[in-house]
Amino acid sequence: MMEKIQRFGGAMFTPVLLFSFSGIMVALCIIFKNPMLVGSIATEGTAWYAIWTIVENGAWTVFNQMELLFVIGLPIGLAKKANARAAMEAFVVYITCNYFISGMIEYFGQFFGVNFSADPGGESGLKLIAGIKTLDTGIIGAIFISAIVVYLHNKFFDTKLPDFLGIFQGSSFIVILGFFIMLPVAFLIALIWPKVQAGIGSMQGFLASAGVFGVWLYTFLERILIPTGLHHFVYTPFVFGPAVVEEGISKYWMAHLQEFAQSSTPLKQLFPEGGFALHGNSKIFAAPGIAAAFYFTAKPENKKKVLAILIPATLTAVLAGITEPLEFTFLFVSPPLFAVHAILAATMAATMFAFGVVGDMGGGFIDLLAKVWIPLFQNHKSMIFTQLLIGLAFTALYFIVFRFLILKFNLATPGREDNSKEVKLYSKKEYKEKKAASGGPLVAGANRYTEQAAVYLEGFGGRDNIDKVTNCATRLRITVKDQEQVLPDNVFKEGGAHGVVRNGNAFQVIVGLDVPQVREQFEKLLMINE
Repeated sequence: MMEKIQRFGGAMFTPVLLFSFSGIMVALCIIFKNPMLVGSIATEGTAWYAIWTIVENGAWTVFNQMELLFVIGLPIGLAKKANARAAMEAFVVYITCNYFISGMIEYFGQFFGVNFSADPGGESGLKLIAGIKTLDTGIIGAIFISAIVVYLHNKFFDTKLPDFLGIFQGSSFIVILGFFIMLPVAFLIALIWPKVQAGIGSMQGFLASAGVFGVWLYTFLERILIPTGLHHFVYTPFVFGPAVVEEGISKYWMAHLQEFAQSSTPLKQLFPEGGFALHGNSKIFAAPGIAAAFYFTAKPENKKKVLAILIPATLTAVLAGITEPLEFTFLFVSPPLFAVHAILAATMAATMFAFGVVGDMGGGFIDLLAKVWIPLFQNHKSMIFTQLLIGLAFTALYFIVFRFLILKFNLATPGREDNSKEVKLYSKKEYKEKKAASGGPLVAGANRYTEQAAVYLEGFGGRDNIDKVTNCATRLRITVKDQEQVLPDNVFKEGGAHGVVRNGNAFQVIVGLDVPQVREQFEKLLMINE
């Protein structure tokens, strides 16, 4: 069960990857349309203003169609076969369900407690999805319907029907099943969801009033659950769902960014819910402190090698907000050290919130610069300086705490291992030499991703031992048939992995941002070996 939950959580990250670029583009458009920042050329009615409005309209695509992205993205990550067809099936069934819901609440709105004549948005509980006036179930409804379709697809896609019904096989059969299943599902959603919406409204009020402790607890859970892959279930309802504000913090922040930028009222008064999206600060400010602790506690002869590993990992964490390569480095050495990291990260976010720092800060420095610092600097520079001072103070605190714990308990962080262990990753040349020495052929047209995938395939005991393949932002997730055939972690590290998480037959290889390309080559190798 845990393996399935982890795979589900990882699959949810597929559409999330699109939000960073879109958020940056929306923020840039808002900056270029702000007369306070670029002058009178940005006054409404000018050609400059019109051009950037057009660009902004396009940048809003992923935010305005968030439900459809999750509907399509989930099958890409979870379908065991014919992922593209599964995505199409999920889209059709989801739209069908919303048409059913729309009809039910239009004709029987009084029974369901829904005022269908109300305008979509606000407190009506309604929304236009693909032109359909339906209940606003947000990404929760999208994920729920998509999960049903993925189940149907994995179970019945290959079902052989009698020849005279052959036209209804494959995707058609899944859509047919989905059509009839969605009738009772739509009825239950129409019956239950309005009550859930009322509950969400109450929860929003509670969390928004939970203050500093609520921010601390949220951030702690988001960090501490990273090794399990379940952290997606913590931040998704807040950042992209309705946990504290309608349609999620990310969309709300972008929709009101210009208003925030032009107001001199403290942001904490304007948007206190923004305290639940401060977890990105631990990516920006913690990573340098942790890396510095690793470097200064490494053996003198290993410091250059350690630096070569830490610089790209730290830059990835700070700029892109992807911390797993760095975090898993010490997670495998000492899990308690990761717990200390989660506590410090939560304390940093809570401290910032207590001093008035709020906003959509779940990503790296590039996100922060474009979506917060530049557009808000004119009227909220004091908040930005406060955030920077607290963040740098915690960078120093991270360095002091981690250095003390590493030396106190003699932890084998990078550069402190036995001299027999090299502090490096294996190169492409070394991999080829190894394959040539062992007589193993390389795949024709192989690139570095193919070679990496080949090492992992060998490490998992070959094609016959592979049951399921998927990935999240930085991890290749593999389920094997026999865990006894899986080789030790150092085999995977030879292929460039930062580490391996083992949970029975479920494995997670920490690859990094290249994981989509590695997964693609991994699946190609599986087909080649058939």
